[in-house]
Amino acid sequence: MSNTLSQSEIERRNYLKERKPRVFEKVSKFTEKYNRGESIALIQLQYNYMCNMLCEHCSIHSYQQNAAGKRSLTPADVKKLADQADELGLARFVISGGEPTTFPDLDELVAAIGPDRFFINSDSNGYLLAQKAEHMKEIGIDRIQLSIDSLDPEEHDSFRRKPGAWKRAIEGIEECQRIGLPLYIQTVVTKQRLHSDEFKKFVEHFNGMGLGVFITFAKPVGAYAGHYESMINAEDLAFEREMEKKYQLFTHLTPGYGLEMGCVGVKGFVSVTQYGDVQPCPYFHCSIGNIFDTPLKTILENGMSIKYFGEHNDQCFLAQNVDWVKKYIEKPIQGKPVPVPYTEVFGDGDWTTDPYFKHL
Repeated sequence: MSNTLSQSEIERRNYLKERKPRVFEKVSKFTEKYNRGESIALIQLQYNYMCNMLCEHCSIHSYQQNAAGKRSLTPADVKKLADQADELGLARFVISGGEPTTFPDLDELVAAIGPDRFFINSDSNGYLLAQKAEHMKEIGIDRIQLSIDSLDPEEHDSFRRKPGAWKRAIEGIEECQRIGLPLYIQTVVTKQRLHSDEFKKFVEHFNGMGLGVFITFAKPVGAYAGHYESMINAEDLAFEREMEKKYQLFTHLTPGYGLEMGCVGVKGFVSVTQYGDVQPCPYFHCSIGNIFDTPLKTILENGMSIKYFGEHNDQCFLAQNVDWVKKYIEKPIQGKPVPVPYTEVFGDGDWTTDPYFKHL
């Protein structure tokens, strides 16, 4: 584990110290908490699945198909969740969906989280971003995570099933840069795309605009179910890490906050569905608890009791390990109403009572 802070991390902490002292205080204790085996999770909040696009890779439909009669999140629920997260020393939220720029109660949602006590990111497909960005900044959103699939407008629009999507996303970037709202680009990368000239040009293009690029490695779930040929291996990951030395490029496996966490599931990241279920990541449709009936502290402890999340792992199981996917996704999850409770996914030999971090 590295405790050395990068220059960008130092700059980020200086920003927090000046603008968000409560967040700075919590972030400053991340290493201490992590070494005790406690979660420092960023909370990705899939607050509402309403969206203005029908992207080919969307995996939200499986949740919507089983939504009848389920309770959905409200700002009051989010306030309760954020209160618990603050007490646990967590410091980061990502507002997701769906598409946050379409949420009618976005203002109330941001206020419920509390911009004074959390660093707040927002996902976006960019279609409405140019007209919403200034207001998003005013209400307390700190950064935009903008999804773009290709430098080719037609290819991007086709994938998003939305004519004009690429043009509107670029206009959103320009507006964010004009008003000083930080953002970075998110893009899905298969094994094949990672090694392509297209991807290199993609990264160089947005780096040239002063924007970092976040990679989401393709995983054989949702629309990609069964596509094991798109998964990466250790050599591919090593190749990507060499690219990080040259470009502004990062993944969930990239060291952050002076910590080399490897897989960040539960220990550094959780995803909360519109219906309150907490998952180790957005692509692993397994619930470690529901915030409507279980305290967040207990839910995180449940997740950390699973050895794949409570112990240090250098790989992304979902993107790299075919055997793991077949054992923990194909058999217990695929074809069932999601998310599936973790007690139905994991069994003998999958638990830990002595997290790796206690030995650091």
